[in-house]
Amino acid sequence: MTAPPEPGVGPQPTLITDPADLRAALRGQAVAFVPTMGALHEGHATLIREARSAVPGGRVVVSVFVNPLQFGPHEDLSRYPRDLEGDRRLAGAAGADLLFHPDVPTMYPDGFSTSVSVSGISEPLDGASRPGHFTGVATVVLKLLNLVRPDAAFFGEKDWQQLAVVRRMVRDLNLNVDVRGVPTVRETSGLALSSRNAYLSPEQRAQAAVLSRALQAVQAAYARGERRRAALRQAGLDVLNATPDLTLDYLSVVGSDMHEREIMDSDSMNRVLVAARMFGVRLIDNMPLAPPATLSQPTLSSPTVSPA
Repeated sequence: MTAPPEPGVGPQPTLITDPADLRAALRGQAVAFVPTMGALHEGHATLIREARSAVPGGRVVVSVFVNPLQFGPHEDLSRYPRDLEGDRRLAGAAGADLLFHPDVPTMYPDGFSTSVSVSGISEPLDGASRPGHFTGVATVVLKLLNLVRPDAAFFGEKDWQQLAVVRRMVRDLNLNVDVRGVPTVRETSGLALSSRNAYLSPEQRAQAAVLSRALQAVQAAYARGERRRAALRQAGLDVLNATPDLTLDYLSVVGSDMHEREIMDSDSMNRVLVAARMFGVRLIDNMPLAPPATLSQPTLSSPTVSPA
């Protein structure tokens, strides 16, 4: 079914819930795609604006689907932030034409028994901490790409390992889509925007910015010439270890294959990634390791941006 935009509330994308309606709306069009789980914030708006600029005469599709396959049995599926009307307003203001919002039976009908596993690159870090997570991600992304058939798909670099998994899947399966990563958008405190930031109070979000400060400490050590993984990692741990109410999952310095290396001196995709639980919320972040002049992280002007 398709619902037209409501009158009098500004530009809003057409809401589509049925894959057949989606295919009909996109037939013969250049398409840019932004897959999301909703609870949209300025980071998503940045993705949508990038998508809009990629197909000025085409269609921009944003999907909103909270994918149950990528949540573990004790994770936050039932309470994950949901605000479809807010998502629709933000997506429209950023330049989206269509909001695709299928339900779970549409995506996973009775008897659904197929999954996509991307071995190797999906196994360390979040893959080790959240078994089955990246199988759920790869499965839903492949389904969405098959439904939308975009020319380009846009993903935030905050979920760096997810982006790497999607790129490997697209390459390995010869999918005809250009996967584009967009740099992380941050509050002025440095905290990476995330839909799960909705669980945190403004004071807690300010304290959670310690994750970005730890990553910046690793960046600074790298810029000074340090290339030993253990020493780089310790620079970040020195920041995190002084923080109460923080339970570290991992702080890892990796190459493009997502695996740790003893010496970080030759791979242009060197990255430092962190995952930690603060105030009952699991947060992730990452930053590149590169000469300072090449680093750029979009930052918001306000430290208290609403996550939806």
